[in-house]
Amino acid sequence: MAMNKQDMGRVLDISAIQKIIPHRYPFLLVDRILDMGENKIVGIKNVTISEPFFQGHFPGHPVMPGVLILEALAQTGGVYALSMSDNRGKIAYFASIDNAKFRKPVIPGDRLILEVTFIKCRPRIIQLRGVAKIDDEVVAEADLMFALASPEEIKR
Repeated sequence: MAMNKQDMGRVLDISAIQKIIPHRYPFLLVDRILDMGENKIVGIKNVTISEPFFQGHFPGHPVMPGVLILEALAQTGGVYALSMSDNRGKIAYFASIDNAKFRKPVIPGDRLILEVTFIKCRPRIIQLRGVAKIDDEVVAEADLMFALASPEEIKR
């Protein structure tokens, strides 16, 4: 599976992202794609106090849940995977999360840099490595795997 040459190096705004992945508010956790390379994609998530999860996590001490940082990495990887010509129109489902580490809390006002590198691409499985940073400091990382399916395969 290859990335189309015209997609490499592209910056994608929120409208373009929503044409690729199915996520919507309040669960769309990537705001912009800064770069798509041959084996890597870089996105951003601007973390604001308006995020609905901050109402309960934690009152008076807002911290972005680690699982949502992983989801932001996965959505960024999903933009890349679903931009591949063989995968357009498919849906990416989490298959596994390994080696997840959380190194620093993410709080309102932070700008998460979401770097996702592809490890293996098979017709139905994508393996990748995600690293979330604030400035140049790693705040979370994990190995992620997706299973890809077409909408026809999903309907039961």
